[in-house]
Amino acid sequence: MARVLSTALVLALLAATALAFVLTESAKLEKSPIYATRLPDPIFSPNGTLHPEADLSFRLRKTERVEVWIEDKGGHRQRTLLAPRTLRRGATVSVGWDGIRDDGVAAPDGVYLPVVKLTRSHRTIVLPNPIRLDTKPPVVSVRRPQHPILSPDGDGRRDRFVTTYHLSERGQAILNVATKRVWLTRCCKPVGQLVWNGRLRNRPAKPGQYLFTAQGRDLAGNVSKPFPFAIALVRYLVLGRERVVVRGGGKFALRVSTDAPVVHWTLHGRSGTARRGTLELRAPKSPGVYKLYVTASGHAASCTVVTT
Repeated sequence: MARVLSTALVLALLAATALAFVLTESAKLEKSPIYATRLPDPIFSPNGTLHPEADLSFRLRKTERVEVWIEDKGGHRQRTLLAPRTLRRGATVSVGWDGIRDDGVAAPDGVYLPVVKLTRSHRTIVLPNPIRLDTKPPVVSVRRPQHPILSPDGDGRRDRFVTTYHLSERGQAILNVATKRVWLTRCCKPVGQLVWNGRLRNRPAKPGQYLFTAQGRDLAGNVSKPFPFAIALVRYLVLGRERVVVRGGGKFALRVSTDAPVVHWTLHGRSGTARRGTLELRAPKSPGVYKLYVTASGHAASCTVVTT
């Protein structure tokens, strides 16, 4: 009798195990009640320029009473995105969260989870894709002060400006020249280089001084305020003085600032070439007012020479 009971018990356990296996495999084969799910970006910021809202959408396999909300990691509801409502089979649910809680207060930065409740199916689905709310812009730092001199005329000498930046987090760096954006890094490394080719609106910058500012943009799209770090001088050919007074036939010197190794000069019918740096010439003998023209690499400058 005991042997019969043992055999019956074993058979019952085998039957229960087989039934549990069948139910488990059936559950595995059962399709999810929602499909065509488009998940939010993993990070967003209402203050940013890239992902200002966390958007979520999905479709229903059958008619359901649906509710959607956002909760924090502790399971506390922060914002109801879709109040309970009945939707037909195949309906598309599209919701978005702007970082504001149900009480109208901005939620603190952190990790949040979207939740979908299906009343008729008795299912509450916490989507396994957390989203991070990040509203703080990165901190960018660049060595300063800097006073670069550029001559972007394509001769390979001082044609561009390069400096190293550091970001407090992964993101992109921005270089502005005279409030115009001229460089946006492609990678998202916290350390890299800012580069300016000396051109504005696809043309070489005009001679003058230009303020350089740097900004950072993180993965959420938060952009920091412009950080001034340099004043650049763009010059192609500059003479040290605009007017020289010298006695007739006397010698005078004039500083020439250029990246070209050789300059050409013309004064009262005479002309010649000289190395860059200090130009030493002899003034015309007759008293009067004359023009000295200096050219280099397609650029020109002039100086008034007054002889007494």
